[in-house]
Amino acid sequence: MTYLKNGMLIAAVMLAALITSLPPAFAKDCEQETFEEARYIVCTLEPGKADLRLFWKGVDGEPYRYFSSVAEAVGKEGRALTFAMNAGMYRADFSPMGLYVEAGRELRPANTAGGDGSAGLLPNFYKKPNGVFFFDDTRAGILPTDQFLKRRPKVRFATQSGPMLVIQNKLHPAFILGSTDRTRRSGVGVCGGGTVRLAASEDMVNFHDFARLFRDQLKCPNALFLDGGRGVGVYNPKMGRNDRSWHGGFGPIFGVVE
Repeated sequence: MTYLKNGMLIAAVMLAALITSLPPAFAKDCEQETFEEARYIVCTLEPGKADLRLFWKGVDGEPYRYFSSVAEAVGKEGRALTFAMNAGMYRADFSPMGLYVEAGRELRPANTAGGDGSAGLLPNFYKKPNGVFFFDDTRAGILPTDQFLKRRPKVRFATQSGPMLVIQNKLHPAFILGSTDRTRRSGVGVCGGGTVRLAASEDMVNFHDFARLFRDQLKCPNALFLDGGRGVGVYNPKMGRNDRSWHGGFGPIFGVVE
């Protein structure tokens, strides 16, 4: 009996050690947060522990457009999509506006075009500096597009969007305190220790307030705007969310796979 008890104890200890050593898909699940009375969904990921990917087209060559289409494709691999969010601006055909790298392949080149007129009249993507969010199996980063193109870091995934929200702890110079340009907005930040935080507002917010969410509350020295208005969406079965874009679908999509 003593041998049996000892054996069971050893097995339990070994099992506990194995479970502890397994990397969780999320360092922390998506949570609802409030910043200055506005509500947000914030999801926190640790590079190297979360299988974060970018999705655009399926095996048929057509854009996924919907989170449910990505979930179905991942399901055919015997995996599960546990979280998804829109991953940058896109054209009417759902193709990325700028640089797009998936599984190490550059499927769209960087977009360095500018725009005419004041910052307030420019489409958001062209409010310089815009930027690139990139990641591989162990790290993630955000750089203004011109710096990314100078450095050309080797990445597995990358998406270009704009404008930058936070640049080395400073807000984008075009943002106006108290601006009446308010809508739902989504973005991504690389924060302390390389942690990635994706956020989508549930309420209407302006750029200045949204950028300060990343800098002041989420402690992200660099953050990038992904999209706004009807292009914002979240997929999270635990929260009962499977949002749809009223533009007819999404372009690039972030997804966490388990």
